[in-house]
Amino acid sequence: MMSQFDKQVFDNNQSSSQEGMDKLNKRQSKLQDLLQQLLQSLQLEDAPAGGAVVVYHQHKLLASAQIGQALADSAWTPDTLALNFSTGKGVLVTLVHILVSQGLLDYDTPISDYWQQFGSCGKQDITLRHVLSHQANLFDITSVTTCSRDMLDWQQMVAKIAAMPPSTVDAKQCQSAYSALVSGWVLGGLIEQVCKQPLNQVLRHYLTEPLDIADAVYFGVPADKVGQVAQPVKNFVQPCDHSQVNHASNEASTPIRTRQSKKPTLRTDSATVQAIYQKLPSYECWQQYHLQTQRNTDKPLSTLQINGLYFDVSSMSKSDYKRALVANAREPLDYYDMASLQAIIPAANGVASAKALAVIYAMLANQGRWQDNTLIDADTFAQLTKIHVTGADAVMPAAAIMGHNSSEVCKPSMQWRLGYHRIFSVCHDVADGFGHMGYNGSVAWCEPRRQLAFAFVHNFDTTMLTDIRQFALTEAVLQWFDELMV
Repeated sequence: MMSQFDKQVFDNNQSSSQEGMDKLNKRQSKLQDLLQQLLQSLQLEDAPAGGAVVVYHQHKLLASAQIGQALADSAWTPDTLALNFSTGKGVLVTLVHILVSQGLLDYDTPISDYWQQFGSCGKQDITLRHVLSHQANLFDITSVTTCSRDMLDWQQMVAKIAAMPPSTVDAKQCQSAYSALVSGWVLGGLIEQVCKQPLNQVLRHYLTEPLDIADAVYFGVPADKVGQVAQPVKNFVQPCDHSQVNHASNEASTPIRTRQSKKPTLRTDSATVQAIYQKLPSYECWQQYHLQTQRNTDKPLSTLQINGLYFDVSSMSKSDYKRALVANAREPLDYYDMASLQAIIPAANGVASAKALAVIYAMLANQGRWQDNTLIDADTFAQLTKIHVTGADAVMPAAAIMGHNSSEVCKPSMQWRLGYHRIFSVCHDVADGFGHMGYNGSVAWCEPRRQLAFAFVHNFDTTMLTDIRQFALTEAVLQWFDELMV
C-alpha cells in the first residue's frame, strides 16, 4: 500500500507532468497558429493559388497549414497530391538508401556490375556514389534526346540512358554537375535491374507502405488519381464557352483546359508585397546578411535580392543549366499535362502530398527509423549524410553562405550528400540538415540534430529562382522551433 508520503510524491509528479504537457500543447498550438498566419501572408497576390506546409518533430506531427485552391473545386489540404519536380529526387534516393541498407545495392560497386548495358561508352567504372553526389558527368539530357516527348516513354529512356556517354561541363572549377533529369532514369533503371520489379512497386514495398503513405507518393500517377493532382490556376478548368458547342447534338462540349506554355517569370514587387516581406520573421536577418554581402541600400529588399541570398544566378553556366534541365527549349514538356503526370520521370515529376514528404523526412530526421521499424541502418545513414561535395556545382547556382560561427564567407556549394543537398538557410545553424528542392520552389528537408522534418508544396506559378516562399518558410520554422519547442 502506498504511504501518504509516496502518494504525495506521486501526485506532485503527476501534476508536474500534466503541467509540462499543457505548456507543450500551448507551444505547439502557438507554432500552428504562427505557421498558418505565415502561409496566409505568403499567398501574396497569387490567390486563389496556394499550398500546404507540414512539420514533424521526432515521429509526431508538430504543425501544418494550408491556403488557397489546389484545383478549381478543391481547397489545399496536407494530403493534397502535388507535382513537386525535383523534390521527388529526395524520395527516389531515400529508396536507394533503403536498398543499400538491405544489402541489395552498394555505393562503390560499378553500376555496370548490376546493369551490364550501362557499362557502355565509358561508363563502366561509374558507381552509385558518383551518381548520387552528382559527380558522374551524366547530366546532359540533350545528349540523350532533343525530343521532349521521348521523356514520356520509360523503357525507351532507360535504354537511351544506358547507351549515353558522360559529358563535359562548360563551367570551370566545379566539383559537381547536377543531374537534373538523367539521374532519375539511371537510379530508376538500376532499381528495376536489381529488384526485378517495376519502380513504383519497389517504392511501395520498401518505402511508402512501411511509412503508411502508399497512396500519397508516385512516380507516374495512376489514371484514377491523376485528376486529383494540384494544378496551376492557369490550368484550372474554365466554364464552358458557348462558342464551344457541338451543333450536331446541341450540347456543350467538354470544358477545355487553358494551357499556357509561358514560363513563370519574375514580377516587379508591388508595395503590398514589399510590406509583407518586411513583416516576415527572417526579414531583419536578410537585411543584415544583405549588408554583409552586397552594397549598402536603404530600399526594401526585393524578391530578386532575397532570392539572391540563396541563389547567385550571375555565377550560373547557362549552357550547363539548359543542357541539364531542358531536352528541347522550343518544345518544353508540360509536366502538368495528364500524360506527363502519368509518365515515369523520376528526377522531375515526383508527385506527393506535403504530409507524405514530411513523413519520409521525419524518418530521416530520426536516422532511418520510423516508429518501431528501421528502414536505414546506422552505417548507411552515416554514409548518406556525409558531405561529398564542398565546391561549386556547374548547374545549380547556390550562393555563397556566411559561416554561422565565423565572419568569413564560405564558397558557393550545394554541399551534396548522397542524393541530398544542404538546407538553404542563411539565418540558422543547420550544418547537419539536408533535403531537396524542386524547380517550382517546393522543398522537403530534415534536420537530425533537432529531429525536425519539413515539407512545402504548392501550385504557385513560380520557380526556385523567382520566388522566396520556401526560404521564408524554412527560416521561420527553424526560428519558431528554437524559440518555442527547444
